[in-house]
Amino acid sequence: MQLGEQIGMPNSRPMPAVASGVSELRVKSEDGIFRVFYYTASPRGVLVFHAFVKKTQRTPPLERELARKRLKELLDA
Repeated sequence: MQLGEQIGMPNSRPMPAVASGVSELRVKSEDGIFRVFYYTASPRGVLVFHAFVKKTQRTPPLERELARKRLKELLDA
């Protein structure tokens, strides 16, 4: 990713519900299903700003809101 390589489905997908330029990395392991939000449009490189354990089919609104807040904090810093 850092070198501009694109990751697509099923490993990653865009998350415009969080913000433009945000994608979701999808990780499945023996310990559960995890999601990581990252932003690639920053001149500082790839910003990984939120991760959580996936417990439902849809991304919970609380997780999306927390992700928006964390991204804003990073971009405003």
